[in-house]
Amino acid sequence: MRIKDISLENRPRERMQREGASVLSTSELLAVILQKGSKKDNVIEMCNRLISKFGIEKLSKCTLNELKSIIGIGDAKSSQILALFEFNKRYNLSKMSGISVRSAKHVYDYFLPKLMDADKEHFMILHLDSKNKIIKDEIVFVGTLNSSLIHPREIFKSAIKESANSIIVVHNHPSGDPEPSNEDKLVTEKLFEAGELLGIKVLDHVIVGRNGYYSFNDNHSN
Repeated sequence: MRIKDISLENRPRERMQREGASVLSTSELLAVILQKGSKKDNVIEMCNRLISKFGIEKLSKCTLNELKSIIGIGDAKSSQILALFEFNKRYNLSKMSGISVRSAKHVYDYFLPKLMDADKEHFMILHLDSKNKIIKDEIVFVGTLNSSLIHPREIFKSAIKESANSIIVVHNHPSGDPEPSNEDKLVTEKLFEAGELLGIKVLDHVIVGRNGYYSFNDNHSN
């Protein structure tokens, strides 16, 4: 069935304009974004196949080539889908910008969208002002964490530039297990000591796993 064969009042875009986006199914919402189907399927049928094969969660993590494995999905449509999920990720992150960080859980919630799909370790810094509000986050290093490669000078150079009152260091474990390695402990000890000397306190080192996190500060306190 062609989309033109669906009565005007039952087409996704017209229903959304009349009743709001919440009345549409997931496939219909995606159909509104993609707009056109293929010679084989109308856009709703195509989106049904996408959702059926991947589900929403996996769809959000698909690569360009995985999306293009669906008949009718080429470069343009796969790029639209990737852009949709990236936009949503950035929107969620923007809601946390400027908030006060009160716990390791806040740090985990902030970084999980950034790091959940990473297949390499990312070592990052969260710069905070005097009220523990987020100023900026940045990637310092990508690759297996090594105490000889993580030099305090590189960590605190940006903190000084951003006039950060304190920082929180964060990195992910692609394996999903947030338990710290001996190398993680060496790096953390080095950075805590450097922060004391420079007067820029390292509040915590949070390791992000797939389903949880490890906080050096929380565990040290215990």
